[in-house]
Order: sequence, then structure tokens, then C-alpha cells
Amino acid sequence: MSEGEQAQEYHGKLPRHVAIIMDGNGRWAKQRHMPRVAGHRAGVESLRSIIQRCGELGVEALTLFAFSSENWRRPEQEVGLLMELFIVALQRETKKLKERNVRLRVIGDLSRFSDKLQTEISKAEERTKDNTGLLLAVAANYGGRWDITQAVQKLALQIENGERAAATVDEGMIQQQLCLADMPEPDLFIRTGGEQRISNFLLWQLAYSELYFTDVLWPDFDKKQLNAALEWFAGRQRRFGRTGDQVEQMKRA
Repeated sequence: MSEGEQAQEYHGKLPRHVAIIMDGNGRWAKQRHMPRVAGHRAGVESLRSIIQRCGELGVEALTLFAFSSENWRRPEQEVGLLMELFIVALQRETKKLKERNVRLRVIGDLSRFSDKLQTEISKAEERTKDNTGLLLAVAANYGGRWDITQAVQKLALQIENGERAAATVDEGMIQQQLCLADMPEPDLFIRTGGEQRISNFLLWQLAYSELYFTDVLWPDFDKKQLNAALEWFAGRQRRFGRTGDQVEQMKRA
């Protein structure tokens, strides 16, 4: 089946928003007796391929877990190399993102990053802000608990300032304060590398996502692997609390 035919096969069943934990870079490098940073560099190549494929298919949004708030616990040298790689990737890839009509957003607590990295992030976001295709959100120094906490803090400040009453706070108001408030919630969550957990990623937003786990290490996750995940998603019945019969009746209505 060609890529065009495959896109037709997914028609009507494509996820609007795909979220990915890109796991396995270090293990990929270790298997090849290479330094861990080599795995992270290889992971950038996979990232480029997946962004392109999502854009081709018409996926609206892609959110990637690049660096969690817990990743600061890794060896200092590795963290430093990751920060350098992040800067280089932004410098090299932003032009390609602009050409492909991809809009970049970086979410998370960016205050801990160096001034240089924060500047590169701002420049990349600015250069792609008018693009109308795939919305690419990169989660960096991000944690799901942090996201919910900062949302609640914003609402608490509004209550403290008399702008709203505590009794009026509902799920919708919290949702509006989250990092991805203006994006549809992820329909499909993918984690590579064999682990089967969400690791503090988009805790609120993944409430009704379909969870797809694969043993494939991230540098080996290519368009073929993404197609397999999309095929799996297309076969899922999404109920959102309803029964299967109700869902089928809604389709026929």
C-alpha cells in the first residue's frame, strides 16, 4: 500500500493529536557501544521523519516529550550535551519546519534553561508562528504535575484578587490554564522503548487517549512504525464512557 493509499485508509480515523514519549535513545546507543549522546542525535533523525509523516497525513498536532522535569537527575555531562543538542536542533531544523508549514511551540518551565537556549526557543517560535499546518509542541523541562499545579496557581491568584469565586472553578477553567489549552486533547499516545507508563507526561490531557506501547527504540521508530500505530488506532472503538452499542448507534444516526 502506497503512502497515499494509506492516508485514504486512515481517512476519518486519523487522530487529530498525537503525543509521543521518545524513549530508548540511550539503550540504542549502548547496544552499538556508542556514547548515549549518539543515541540522542540519532533520535533527532527519527523526529524529522515523524514530523514529516504527520504533516503529510494531515494530523493537526504532535506533542513530543523531549526533556522532563525529572531528567535533570541524569548525569551532569549528559544533561549538558542534551542542552547543546537542543540548541543545535533548533538552529538547524527551524528553517525546515517553516518550509513544511509547521508551527513550533515549546511548553514547560523554560526558566531553568540557559539564556542562550531560551533565546533560540523564542526565535524558533517567532519564525514559525504564522505557519498553518501541523502544530508541533515540544515539552521541555515539563511535567504533568507541574502543568496542573501552575494552572491551579493561576486560578488561585484570580480568586485571591477577587476576579472569580472558588465555587465557580470547574474542569473547563483548569483546562484553559494548561499548556495545551488551545489544542485538542491527544487522541493517540505513543511510547517507544518498551516501557509501559506515561511518566508524568500530559497527566490531565491523556485522560481519554488511546495508549500505544512498542518495544521499538526511538531511533528505530520510522514512518513504518508510525503507520503501524495509526492502523492500531484506527481499529479502536472510542467510547468516552458509553457502551459499545451506544457508539455504534451514534455512527448509524
